[in-house]
Amino acid sequence: MTVGLFIPCYIDQFYPNAAIATLKLLRKLGVDAVYPTRQTCCGQPMANSGFEHLTQGCNDLFIDNFAEFDYIVSPSGSCVLHIKDHLHAQGNEDKALGIRKKIYELTEFLTDVLKVEKLNASFPHKVGMHQSCHGQRGLMLAQMTELVAKPYSKPLQLLQMVDGLELITLNRPDECCGFGGTFCLAEEAVSVKMGKDRVEDHLLNGAEYITAADMSCLMHMEGILRRQKSKVKVIHIAEILNAEPAIAATETTAVNSNEPLNV
Repeated sequence: MTVGLFIPCYIDQFYPNAAIATLKLLRKLGVDAVYPTRQTCCGQPMANSGFEHLTQGCNDLFIDNFAEFDYIVSPSGSCVLHIKDHLHAQGNEDKALGIRKKIYELTEFLTDVLKVEKLNASFPHKVGMHQSCHGQRGLMLAQMTELVAKPYSKPLQLLQMVDGLELITLNRPDECCGFGGTFCLAEEAVSVKMGKDRVEDHLLNGAEYITAADMSCLMHMEGILRRQKSKVKVIHIAEILNAEPAIAATETTAVNSNEPLNV
């Protein structure tokens, strides 16, 4: 099995630790993961702003970079959903369809493809899990609470395998954080208010860390936490799942890093 690692541009630029943790975690689980160095933005920001007709260059490059792999894995539900729903190839839709069928968000890949049942990880902290909208309602990574259906959550299933981690119970477990990509620019006031409400739920229930499968949501909430001078930190779920028992007691954070992604 060969896996192409798709790293969204905002993770590459602002949160490289999430990318590094994803690569290390996959390799720890025996996956032959490769990072194609020519990859760029998937085109989601343009598409979300009404300019999907200008994304063909991004589509073509994505296909060139990832067509050869058995699977494509990314630590971002929103970017994965964009590729699944909107990737097109000029004159070769079969090739685009093939990629759309083999791209997975990280936690989805771990539970559905690798079928991970045990992790050698330790993170002795109180953690709040934010269910990102693209992952929950687009990729179906977790059940929606408004449905009369059996609850499940692929990210929570993995977090429950981490030694020492205490998952807090939120009052509104699948409430949107208000980021929404370009929505946070077009509707700044609404976005900020939603973010404050989402952060407050975690604070009231004693979270030391807020985690998610989408770094974009965490970035939005991190900005609010910093402005409130809160000690609560955000951390991508890959960093928790990859946390070595020997070093987990040290403080872990998802702040910017100059460490290169060595592959």
